[in-house]
Amino acid sequence: MEGLTHFLEQSDTVGRGVALLLLLMSIGAWALIVWKTLVLRRTLKDLERAIPAFWDASSLDEGRARLGGLDREGVLTRLVDAARQAAAGSSLAAQGSAESQCTRRLRDALQQGLGHLQFGQVVLASIGSTSPFIGLFGTVWGIYHALVAIGTGGAFSIDKVAGPVGEALVMTAAGLAVAIPAVLAYNLFGKWIGQCEAQLEGFAHDLRELMLDGAGPATLRRQAH
Repeated sequence: MEGLTHFLEQSDTVGRGVALLLLLMSIGAWALIVWKTLVLRRTLKDLERAIPAFWDASSLDEGRARLGGLDREGVLTRLVDAARQAAAGSSLAAQGSAESQCTRRLRDALQQGLGHLQFGQVVLASIGSTSPFIGLFGTVWGIYHALVAIGTGGAFSIDKVAGPVGEALVMTAAGLAVAIPAVLAYNLFGKWIGQCEAQLEGFAHDLRELMLDGAGPATLRRQAH
């Protein structure tokens, strides 16, 4: 920490700008990691409880009501509401068959739900892939700045070079410290999102079959998938 502090004191605007950029990237990455961990873990738990509860209801309305307390992120509720929504008016959506309308509404609702779960993944991937190079740039710039200062001073020795170069290498370590948590979180979240997507696609498929069979408000006794 002392080396980084001394490096920032001796560095110019570019060096301080790189350090500030890495700091902002780290804060953004950790904010996303904490938020997405809460959202995805909650969604996985809710899917395990909400899907069986929905299919155990005696009617579509009762199933929708049960989701209100179990589907905290609203990913299942979107699908149920989309399946129940009737196309109206003279729009193109209302002119298709019941099967195509139901499929289109469920597909759109599924994409919206997955978009909510995938939010921030691009940012994490970008931070994980670029921060090491930003840190390396800070190191190169710091070494250049240090060598110029030493050359201007007119005295050259290994002792005078080792200190500034070692401090500049801290920027590379800082870039890796930002990148590693972002990459690990991105991979873990991708796995959790895939699990959620599989359950949501299965639920949407079963819900579509239910609506096309004309069993909307009828009995929903069925095994959960």
